Amino acid sequence: MEPGRAGCLLLLLLLPALAAAAPGEFDPYRVLGVGRSSSQADIKKAYKRLAREWHPDKNKDPGAEDKFIQISKAYEILSNEEKRANFDRYGDAGESQGFSQQQHRQFHRFHDGFYFDESFFHFPFNSERRDTSDEKYLLHFSHYINEIVPDSFKKPYLIKITSDWCFSCIHIEPVWKEVAQELEALGAGIGVVHAGYERRLAHHLGAHSTPTLLGLINGKITFFHNAVVRENLRQFVENLLPGNLVEKITDKNYIRFLSHWRKDNKPHVLLFDHMPVVPLLYKLTAFAYRDYLSFGYVYVGLRGTEELSSQYNINVYTPTMMIFKEHIDRPADVVQAREMKKQLIDDFLSQNKFLMVARLTSQRLFQELCPVKKSHRQRKHCVVLLTEEGEKFAEAYEAFLTFAVANTKDTLRFVHIYSDRQPEFADALLMDEEKYRGRSAVVILERRNNAGKIAYKALEEAWQGSKEDNFILLDLLDQLRTDPGLLSSETVVADLNDELAPMFLIRWFYSTMDYISDWWDSLFHSNWREMMPLLSLLFSALFILFGTVIVQAFSDSSDTRDAPPSGKEETAAKTEKNDASFSKESNRIPKKSFVEVTELTDINYTSNLVRLRPGHMNVVLILSNSTKTPLLQKFALEVYMFTGSSSLHFSFLSLDKHREWLEYLLEFAQDAAPIPNQYDKHFLERDYTGYVLALNGHKKYFCLFKPHRSGDEGGTLGSCEDYDALQHAEARGKSSCSPGSRSIKNKLHKLSFWMERLLEGSLQRFYIPSWPALD
Repeated sequence: MEPGRAGCLLLLLLLPALAAAAPGEFDPYRVLGVGRSSSQADIKKAYKRLAREWHPDKNKDPGAEDKFIQISKAYEILSNEEKRANFDRYGDAGESQGFSQQQHRQFHRFHDGFYFDESFFHFPFNSERRDTSDEKYLLHFSHYINEIVPDSFKKPYLIKITSDWCFSCIHIEPVWKEVAQELEALGAGIGVVHAGYERRLAHHLGAHSTPTLLGLINGKITFFHNAVVRENLRQFVENLLPGNLVEKITDKNYIRFLSHWRKDNKPHVLLFDHMPVVPLLYKLTAFAYRDYLSFGYVYVGLRGTEELSSQYNINVYTPTMMIFKEHIDRPADVVQAREMKKQLIDDFLSQNKFLMVARLTSQRLFQELCPVKKSHRQRKHCVVLLTEEGEKFAEAYEAFLTFAVANTKDTLRFVHIYSDRQPEFADALLMDEEKYRGRSAVVILERRNNAGKIAYKALEEAWQGSKEDNFILLDLLDQLRTDPGLLSSETVVADLNDELAPMFLIRWFYSTMDYISDWWDSLFHSNWREMMPLLSLLFSALFILFGTVIVQAFSDSSDTRDAPPSGKEETAAKTEKNDASFSKESNRIPKKSFVEVTELTDINYTSNLVRLRPGHMNVVLILSNSTKTPLLQKFALEVYMFTGSSSLHFSFLSLDKHREWLEYLLEFAQDAAPIPNQYDKHFLERDYTGYVLALNGHKKYFCLFKPHRSGDEGGTLGSCEDYDALQHAEARGKSSCSPGSRSIKNKLHKLSFWMERLLEGSLQRFYIPSWPALD
């Protein structure tokens, strides 16, 4: 027998057995024990009764959980009128929409015995079966903004975005539950956002799919992109923390580390443990107390720490934490425990956050060390030593420190301040008295409100640290316990300067580096939906740039078309790169390698001037037959860099033909711009050659350029040689660089500057009633 026929025969034999073994059709009416004509009230009543009876928390029957799931599913179908109608008509709840009744019956006949029950796969989609361990971590938008974000500056947060009917969320649930409990015990924050109920918060966090895991620290969000396993999640939270929180300490650097208490104005903490790497618990603790304490870690199993362990008598088998304040030879406090718990560490550090005589370096520290009086029973006085830096004041400070160690109480706080760094504070308390100048002083004060009002009393004499000074201060403190009115003086002090704040450039540099780091991380790890705004901006800029290049390449305005009418004369003027002054003076790029200059005649007078388009101007050079060639050459050089402007047209006017027209126009400029008394040697007439008129035909005004007098600047005679380098390759009969041509060309000296002012609109305008006819 062939293998194919044998397989078919075996399948036919097994089908009846499979049909017999398959469960019967799911009937919600039978599950709830109601009839098909039952009302919604009867269905609801039956559901509540059966739910109470078969709830897994009350019914210990092994099949109670599956029975409860069937009851919930049956009520879900019958409580929905659409699903109930579909079941009554087709035999199910109508999940397969889009099929005709006949097609549905064909498929229904095939899967009659294959009912899908979610309990078979143990998917806890129903709320009764879902793990409730996430409920205490649920976040809402206002709670996140007002509490979680500010708290992220004290501890990092690991946040999960989840939703209903999320298979992947169920898959990671065991790992998430284990890691959440572990990290919470170490001091990290945990949060859960249900995207179905908190869409605004999920969108604010940038989560576009579920599940999404992210970290939050210092108000900054970082997405998790690795496999969801315990080690990866712990490493992710650890990577959120800054890298310089805990310094590695050995015999070589422990003295330097502990001696920085004066510069940092903080107590220093040494952690002794036998772990080769700094435990995450210590890093989280260091992040939480980084504003108050500096942390160092000593690996006791490392060679090079024997001297350190021996000096402080460390038990290498028990984790030890020591706090050092002003004295580095002995710790101010010590705690040892076989298992360092977060609560133990917090209690220990919260009692040792400040030095014995801390220096007031900021207003925040002043408010913490010297809080405002809340009631008569909660008074807290501050004893302030006003001193300065240097060996001269060291003895007074040491005496004050010794006094503070011997008289520390809950109601007293000893601090010191540098008068030269906080001059306003010192002047307000000492009133700039001469007896305290250049010496230390002690003031007892009490803050009355947050506006800076304080009550105080200063010692009568300067503080030198003598036994008499100690006795006087101790006597005042004893009197203050029974007589609060001893602080008879009042004043208002300004906020303290933040002495340890970094410079603006350093803050700006760090902010820039953080921005670049965030951008780089998002570039390689963000999904396409997150990258869409950046990509849209990038492609928009490229499209605009490409479109601008294409338009500039193919644009050909009407004023630059090569269609010369009769009567035109073109003067070629190629530019040289050594003429750098023109390129700096104007940013208009010429479109051609020559200047197109048209003669203004009675034929084109109307089109080139009278009917010139609004906003356009015709720049007209006045010349004669004898000066035509040199003036046009110089004119081309001066105006070449302005030929890129489509609103400028260039022409020349023959003085021999149209002198009367020119003199008529110049009559309107006689008062404002007198014409020089310069006469031609041959005709004894006024010489107008070299004048340039900028004519605005639409608004009926013109601007006047007077020719440059020869001899004003002798250095301009070299412009003839510059022009010879721009001539065409044709041979000429004689050179135009004669002394006479140099003098003529010198008339147009600084015409380019005049053109700049013309485009700026800063030239004087001479208006006329109408344009005269050009005969």
